[in-house]
Amino acid sequence: MLLVLALVAGWPLARTIWFSFTDASLNNLSDYEFIGFDNYLADYDGEWFGLLTDPAWWRAVWNTVWFTLVSVSIETVLGLVVALILHQAFPGRGLVRAIVLIPWAIPTVVSARMWNWMLHDQFGVVNDLLLRLGLIAAPIAWTANSDTALWAVVMVDVWKTTPFMALLILAGLQMLPGDIYEAARVDGINPIRVFFRVTLPLIRPALLVAVIFRALDALRVFDLVYVLTSNSAETASMSVYARQQLVDFQEVGLGSAASTLIFLIIALLTVVYLISSRVSLDAEAAR
Repeated sequence: MLLVLALVAGWPLARTIWFSFTDASLNNLSDYEFIGFDNYLADYDGEWFGLLTDPAWWRAVWNTVWFTLVSVSIETVLGLVVALILHQAFPGRGLVRAIVLIPWAIPTVVSARMWNWMLHDQFGVVNDLLLRLGLIAAPIAWTANSDTALWAVVMVDVWKTTPFMALLILAGLQMLPGDIYEAARVDGINPIRVFFRVTLPLIRPALLVAVIFRALDALRVFDLVYVLTSNSAETASMSVYARQQLVDFQEVGLGSAASTLIFLIIALLTVVYLISSRVSLDAEAAR
């Protein structure tokens, strides 16, 4: 298993990191030179060049961080609400649980293409509905306007991924002991107080796992942004930027440097999460 993982994941990662230190392009993959950190940052006659000086890269970083913070925050709140509803006993609960998972089961590219038509300024059902309700005076080009494009991406991502958050949180809710709530009902404790004092602290591990999984996935976002907004520099994510350097500009070295930085950012966040979780668990054990 370790050998398979090394071949499938380790070798491509190592090649990507190696190419980030070269001047390789799609035209000279067999004839390139080692240039050190020049793809990241280089000084030529007093002027700085490289990925870390490119405004488009930092714009992509900001877009990705903004998208991650907004989308994951909304998905966490909505996922918690949906999980609490699905945790209750009502007729047809199993069917509702299956239906709720449909958006998550649809491939991301299919979801993006579907919503791209729904958000179309001339033929989209979203504009038609808003016009009929009198909420807008004229059709809005949701994915073409830089002011609304990222919000459109967030909306589609929330629609698709909230069921995933709800599923993970629901799993945590189903692990809770029922006698605690029975005792709370007998004592006449307010349900809101029970939620904040009992339910929320007990499902915190599941909630943290759901948040970190979604955050790491959101930092790698590519397909939604690429399908909905194409190669617009105003809305590009880090992955879209890396793809543009690799494919459109054929700069394998620079694109590999961008991909390496994405990997390092995600790896750093993962390590920080693991350390903070360990510290939190140790602190609870000490108490």
